Amino acid sequence: MNFKTVFNIVGIILIILSIFMAVPVLVSIINKSGDLPALGASLLLTLFSGTLMLSLTKQYRHEEIMYREAFMIVTLSWISVSLFGSLPYVFTASVNSFTDAFFESMSGFTTTGASIFSDVESLPAGLLFWRSMTQWIGGMGIIVFALAILPIIGTGGMQLFKAEVPEISVDKLRPRIIDTAKALWLIYAGITLLIVLLYYLAGMEMYDAICHAFTTISTGGFSTKNLSIGYFNSPLIDYISSLGMFLGGANFALYFYFMRGNYKIFLKNAEFRFYFFVVLLTILIISLHLRFSYYESFEESFRFGVFQVISIITTTGYATADYVKWSSFAQLLLLIIMFFGGMIGSTAGGIKQVRIYLMTKQIYREFFQLIHPRAVLSLKLDDKFLTKETLGSIWGFVFLAIFVCALSSIAMTATGLDIVTSVSTVISAMNNVGPALGEAGPSQNYASIPVFGKWILIFCMLAGRLEYYTVLILLTPAFWKK
Repeated sequence: MNFKTVFNIVGIILIILSIFMAVPVLVSIINKSGDLPALGASLLLTLFSGTLMLSLTKQYRHEEIMYREAFMIVTLSWISVSLFGSLPYVFTASVNSFTDAFFESMSGFTTTGASIFSDVESLPAGLLFWRSMTQWIGGMGIIVFALAILPIIGTGGMQLFKAEVPEISVDKLRPRIIDTAKALWLIYAGITLLIVLLYYLAGMEMYDAICHAFTTISTGGFSTKNLSIGYFNSPLIDYISSLGMFLGGANFALYFYFMRGNYKIFLKNAEFRFYFFVVLLTILIISLHLRFSYYESFEESFRFGVFQVISIITTTGYATADYVKWSSFAQLLLLIIMFFGGMIGSTAGGIKQVRIYLMTKQIYREFFQLIHPRAVLSLKLDDKFLTKETLGSIWGFVFLAIFVCALSSIAMTATGLDIVTSVSTVISAMNNVGPALGEAGPSQNYASIPVFGKWILIFCMLAGRLEYYTVLILLTPAFWKK
């Protein structure tokens, strides 16, 4: 393990983070919100730490990054940005402890949206903007951003890209991974600007429109209002938000191909068709159920059903209704689709639609083969035949997710929490959703979770965002052997 190369890249990441911190500093100056000293100190400390790490390891800048270093760089970078990203919360004294600050920061960067704040409207404007911005940064990934603007990291770019954006396969949109990262971030920024404009035209103030656009396209879920999107009480904003979340849950590579003239790419892509089908089917089931069990009009049932289904399945976590008051059937269905998540290559968390899709196809194949034992069947995804290794890796991923969920849920119950709260918060954190059930429902927050429980959830958020292997491989003895 070449630790000096690792810390060199982490230093670069911290410098980039400090540049992002300049934006909420500017917001604080414009709004005269009183948090300028705290935000300025956070920026300077982050910049100093990154520069110091970089200067002490500058001679190792061009050394090749192998997969072992890549896993360490990505994991350590996410922990570091969450650590330094928590400084504004600490310096503004808006939290009661470092644990709460780190929890809020990790929840932001991993786009989980779980919060310890009961009154976000009391937070100063600059800090609230930074809170939303952490989700926008984390949505596409800070390593991917670094690759987009710094060719110097290109020697190990593919390794870093795969470690931060674990895929079944990484499709190169461009010949070079640097150009791929640029394309992804340009598309991401473009859709963000579109959502800002739509929110503004729908009646939001520009400040709220920007903050909510950040957390919509990143499928993060932080809001500037205590009642989340429900504060605006606007069907138009609800539908704009639903559209934005749905776009964030789709594979950004599809947008690239669409803009290059491949207008049928969405219809041809099997995962997108499955994603659309699951969303549509769940919306119909929930909406019809709400109409006959909770709401008096179909318009209300449909609007709240559309919003909450898309919010949960894309792991955004916005709320327009307190679904804890809905029936057990509706709550259980929402809990199940937390696992589904968005598409591969999206900003959403979860197991990912393609894995669910391929598992259902494989199960069907097993049934078919029981009936026709001599049949030779192959599984395809679009035009590609899938190997046994690929299918085995999918089942391995799902088993690992279930194992982490079970172990973490048991640990949460050891803190004294009830089963519903323990299991649902773990599922929510692992899949980067945010709201859960029980004591952490959509109208509640995570402030009452015990300190040890918060650290368990911090681990779940990070492991889920990096799809388990990148983080857990660091805990294996084989990783540290030469």
